[in-house]
Amino acid sequence: MTLPFLNEFHLTALSVNRNRNEIKLKRIFWIDLEMTGLDVEKEVILEVAAIITDLDFHELDHYSAIVKQPQHYLDNMDAWNKTHHGESGLLSLIPNGEPLEKVESDLLKLADTYFPSKEPVVLAGNSIATDRAFINRYLKEFSYRLHYRMIDVSSWKVIFLEKYGKKFKKTNQHRAVNDIKESLRELKYYLSYINPSAPVK
Repeated sequence: MTLPFLNEFHLTALSVNRNRNEIKLKRIFWIDLEMTGLDVEKEVILEVAAIITDLDFHELDHYSAIVKQPQHYLDNMDAWNKTHHGESGLLSLIPNGEPLEKVESDLLKLADTYFPSKEPVVLAGNSIATDRAFINRYLKEFSYRLHYRMIDVSSWKVIFLEKYGKKFKKTNQHRAVNDIKESLRELKYYLSYINPSAPVK
């Protein structure tokens, strides 16, 4: 079975990586999108932010942009999104946002700067599959640069909460840059409990 987000670029990477134990990850492309809702078939992207880090989570670069969208997408948002995007100040910025094509071009430049040509980009974030679905639909050229593997902080959240009773306290500001920085702090929190030299039981 072929996964829906795999394209020719991803399949080539899959073929190559079958002959390797793992990818040689040096940097991570953290990303967060704010949308009008979660249904990728009818909702659109309002804000995009990205932070490039090394494997020690030191920030190497960052990017953020507001995406200009037709008013009818904003008018048709549900009450939750209208409330949270209104309170965060995001809605008032949409009329002066950037065209989505410009945002995609900026993301490609960021990827090209920190990931060598032909090297797939590994995305990271919270519930990153949702962001990936919107990227695949609306930022197709950028999606071609992405590796099929992703780092989902929410996977750590589930294990640490349900198995160990450990919970990271979030502020839930619902702005893209802040959400990425919070995801970084959250992953650091979970990793602080891990001792790689400890014997496996």
